[in-house]
Amino acid sequence: QVQLVESGGGLVQAGGSLRLSCAASGRTLNSYVMAWFRQPPGKEREFVAANNWSSSSTYYGDSVKGRFTMSRDNAKNMVYLQMNSLKPEDTAVYYCAAGGGGPYYYLHTTAAYDSWGQGTQVTVSP
Repeated sequence: QVQLVESGGGLVQAGGSLRLSCAASGRTLNSYVMAWFRQPPGKEREFVAANNWSSSSTYYGDSVKGRFTMSRDNAKNMVYLQMNSLKPEDTAVYYCAAGGGGPYYYLHTTAAYDSWGQGTQVTVSP
């Protein structure tokens, strides 16, 4: 398994931006599908974005489309999530995840990923 550590969370006002980073170690990311999930307070973990090893296909959850951008640098073993136009409902713990891949619909589920980071808190104030 690959070890993942997220960073970059914090407190931001609505309309602001944050960039989350996910550092991977233990294995290279070349063969992994990488994803971001988030878990709002008192709610289940939900899909944010995922892309394949070459970033030729990137998928986004409906609530973040047009505002969030996922990217990765396989050479540096890093994954990023640029979050713009943040809203209070984006408040959550954000998790980075790595998995072996699968059909499009499967990549939206937590079951598709077997490595998870510890999470980073993002709080968006009104």
